[in-house]
Amino acid sequence: MARVLHLVGSAVDDFFCDLSRLYAADCLEATAGSHDSLVAYVTPDGAWRFPADLGPTAIAAATPMSLAAAVAVVAGAGVDVMVPQMFCPPGMTHHRALFDLLGVPYLGNPPDVMALGADKAKARAVVAAAGVAVPAGEVVRPGERPAVGLPAVVKPVDADNSVGVTLVRDPGEMEAALKEAHRHSAAALVEEFVPLGREVRCGVVDRGGLRCLPLEEYAMDPDDKPVRLAADKLARDPGGDLRLVAKDPSRAWIVDPGDPVTEVVQQAALACYRALGCRHYGLFDFRIDPQGRPWFLEAGLYCSFARASVVATMAEAAGIGVAELFDDLVAAVLC
Repeated sequence: MARVLHLVGSAVDDFFCDLSRLYAADCLEATAGSHDSLVAYVTPDGAWRFPADLGPTAIAAATPMSLAAAVAVVAGAGVDVMVPQMFCPPGMTHHRALFDLLGVPYLGNPPDVMALGADKAKARAVVAAAGVAVPAGEVVRPGERPAVGLPAVVKPVDADNSVGVTLVRDPGEMEAALKEAHRHSAAALVEEFVPLGREVRCGVVDRGGLRCLPLEEYAMDPDDKPVRLAADKLARDPGGDLRLVAKDPSRAWIVDPGDPVTEVVQQAALACYRALGCRHYGLFDFRIDPQGRPWFLEAGLYCSFARASVVATMAEAAGIGVAELFDDLVAAVLC
């Protein structure tokens, strides 16, 4: 039985901590029994804890410690593999690099690939060079004005969950849209709006060979919902707990594998996976225009192995349970 360390939390803010804990707790439940699981929990003050579980009581009871002390704990714990459950930029890059230095293998993409995927402008340039269609676009920094024609989608160049995204139809709206994007990033990516046909995501997993998973489609409307915004993905319940809005069946569903759009999107997703240098898994968003052509929007190069996570949902639709997928990838890392 492998000893698996789940790296949870965030050194950035409470939102990323809550998001990480939401997914990681479900992963621990979904994969219970197949491995000896440990938890390392990082908080915005930089402290590390090793709680018995991710409940508030266990976290409060765990001793906070410095990075140096935490490294000593990890080094002495006999960890076989680490599962990264952090979604903040340092969690996706610096903390993974730390485990490279410690010689502890982990599931998923290495820090350089994560950094590439997180930068929407760089990721689109790489996949475009591989022949994948991307909307016309440009990076705009404070004080600059874009040349992209309207309508256009303005987004922070390196933020997730559709934070700071605005659809601009009128020139008078551009300044406010850029200001909003720059609140979340040092630069904005302004892309030509692709007329709405559909919006889908495609997951790719490596199980002894690359395999595309069934597509997930999102509810869109040319008038009422031409683009997905932050409120379409995450929200807090009356008690303040974070929840996954996007998993409502009225908002997202699995596409019939026989749908004509499936093959063309899967081929584009494979090209993205290879071009970005992905490892173990990758997730790619596409806008489908009215003619059925897919346009790359962005890459999500992480998987929490929670039952509600996108890759796990797609795998389940392909007959691969989340515990099975998790076990397969842990075994592949340890080979």
